[in-house]
Amino acid sequence: MSEGNLIGDFLRARRALVSPEEAGLRPQGIRRVAGLRREEVALLAGISSDYYLRLEQGRDRHPSVPVLESLARVLRLDEESADYLIGLATPKPARSKRPRREVVPSGVRQLLEVLGLPAFVEGRYFDVLAANPLAEALSPCLRVGRNRLRDVFLDPAERALFPDWETATVRLVAGFRESVGDHTDDPRYVHLVDELSQSSEKFRQLWARHDVHTREGEPTRIEHPQVGEMTVRREKLAIGGAKSQMLVVYHAKPDTPSGDKLTLLGHLPPTTGTSMVVHDQGSKGRP
Repeated sequence: MSEGNLIGDFLRARRALVSPEEAGLRPQGIRRVAGLRREEVALLAGISSDYYLRLEQGRDRHPSVPVLESLARVLRLDEESADYLIGLATPKPARSKRPRREVVPSGVRQLLEVLGLPAFVEGRYFDVLAANPLAEALSPCLRVGRNRLRDVFLDPAERALFPDWETATVRLVAGFRESVGDHTDDPRYVHLVDELSQSSEKFRQLWARHDVHTREGEPTRIEHPQVGEMTVRREKLAIGGAKSQMLVVYHAKPDTPSGDKLTLLGHLPPTTGTSMVVHDQGSKGRP
């Protein structure tokens, strides 16, 4: 997998998702590409076709913000995707290519111990860095060393937990791309995306779309094998002093069927594992 031309890859993927009709054009002739042609994007954005070609080919990696904003308008990007595109083109200070170990602050670990709700800490690459027993009661995959992408796409037992799996995976992949940003030279990232691209057709399709979505809380339906179906809220809270780490907490409204089932999780016997064995990768930053 090559991620050396992030801007070009993003532009190609996104223009393929916009039809001429959506862009206000009348299709003419035989179209051999999905979505908009390069010259159509350039025309609508008010830039030359040659310059747009240089952007897609990676020969110009720092276009101006006004150019990027025009491209975002033509490609019908939402605010998150437009910000992501601008971020890709913003020069970054040089950084070490040595992977940084993701360390969960001790205060957050203590919070997990006393928090009476299923909760875990998610790293940049969606590794589970820390979790409390209630989280593991919700899903045996929510324990240190697991990876949310790998489990949701490759573990049948984990997939069965989510009745809305198709929709959930769209948000998951888009959130992963936003979380990674331009940190695509980390071997941990390369290994994970290569593995999932080879093992899951669904992941490969979603990854090729280049969707971007901020990691945020949302209602989630869960079909738990012991307590049945429940709808819970999943909140993702940024952890101060731990860049790219999120505290993920599941909760439900008290005195509701879902709230009662979530409470019942605390009284279930400990789980014994799942159908997959995954090495501890999340906190050590290596494939």
